[in-house]
Amino acid sequence: MPRAHTLAEKILALKAGKQEVQPGEIVDAKVDIAMAHEACAQVVKPLAEMGATRIWDPSRVVVPIDHWVPASTDASARLHQTIRQFCEKYGVEHLYDLGRQGICHQIMVEEGFVLPGDLMVGTDSHSNMAGAMGAFAAGIGPTEMAAVMATGEIWLRVPETMRFTVRGELSFPVMSKDLVLKIIGTIGDDGARYRAVEFAGDGIERMDMWQRFTLTNMTTEMGAKTGIIPADGKTLGYLRARDIKNGRGKDIAKHADLRDDPGARFHTELDFEAAELEPQVACPTTPDNVKNVREVSVPKVDQVFIGSCTNARLEDLRVSAAILKGSTVKRGTRLVVFPASTTIYLQAMKEGLLQTIVEAGGVFNAASCGACFGGMGGVLAQKEVCVSTSNRNYVGRMGHPESMSYLVSPATAAATAIEGKLTDPRELLSPEDARRMFAEANRPEPKVALPVLR
Repeated sequence: MPRAHTLAEKILALKAGKQEVQPGEIVDAKVDIAMAHEACAQVVKPLAEMGATRIWDPSRVVVPIDHWVPASTDASARLHQTIRQFCEKYGVEHLYDLGRQGICHQIMVEEGFVLPGDLMVGTDSHSNMAGAMGAFAAGIGPTEMAAVMATGEIWLRVPETMRFTVRGELSFPVMSKDLVLKIIGTIGDDGARYRAVEFAGDGIERMDMWQRFTLTNMTTEMGAKTGIIPADGKTLGYLRARDIKNGRGKDIAKHADLRDDPGARFHTELDFEAAELEPQVACPTTPDNVKNVREVSVPKVDQVFIGSCTNARLEDLRVSAAILKGSTVKRGTRLVVFPASTTIYLQAMKEGLLQTIVEAGGVFNAASCGACFGGMGGVLAQKEVCVSTSNRNYVGRMGHPESMSYLVSPATAAATAIEGKLTDPRELLSPEDARRMFAEANRPEPKVALPVLR
């Protein structure tokens, strides 16, 4: 009798052309879509050393320039130049350069590259985020990516699966960021090392895609190989609002019904009650040093950062603007905001979110990673404290090694910017205000086309 399989196992079996695969087995799997950001420049040499003269399918390679945007040094300018030359040489169709750029993980889902049942790999550890589409999405290194670009295939060890079941509904201003921080604090920042992390339960089913992306994004901070959420009606609705690339529009629902088999074996199963959760904060200097916000005193915050692939979507900006509206950033505190994509930037402009945040005292940077990795636009000085919506707070992550970063949700970040100290957003919002803000944030996201550069 065949063994019962998890969703991650089923996708890898499908891509390996096998009836079934087992945890620990090495498979040779066909890649559906590959992504390389600035690390694409590191692919050039190994690809040449392999003797490759072409890419297996240039239409299946996506290259977003997203870290140093625009180039901030001579070194980053030369890096970007190398990438542009690479894309020209190999005929890469999907180069997301300045003027239509965005954080690579946002581009992959927003631009319709990843479908349910796909195997997606990217040269960034947070490539897991695309697993919210019901896909197996994982980060790999530049040398591995060179092999993928040459062959369209990759060797993978089939991971065991951990399943986290979420019951009930989050009570805003509690957000999915608070949930994933709670999970990381529970299992540790290596508690899911080289495992697939699957999210399930009615609490996940109630979440719209923008909140699901935050969950799969931060499976990286658990050490996971991939994070995954089974596709459902919300997934398909999100995709139907996209411009699906590479002529795959007809394939949106092809593998959307993939699920765990009844009786599938999991390495770990944990349950979480959404209604019991309150705003969380990951204190320096690890993402698993998690506490309730109300229990942590940070009396002076130098900078608040709202951005990163974790929490810079349109809805995150809506939440932030709604809390900031009519208030001002505390003197002595800086508010820095990076939208996740040019599309989000444009829509936030149309909705007046930019004006609200700037009038409150915030400053916007171009859609990019920016301050998240301490590269540009919001780097911290010695002893400075930042409250951030990003995903990591390791030593020196956002600047000086003696700076400190606290990880929170956009709601907590906005409340903190107003007060100038770490603040539980429930202190500023009545239950009625919270319900209204959440309904406003969850408005359907309109389709805004990226500029076409000719």
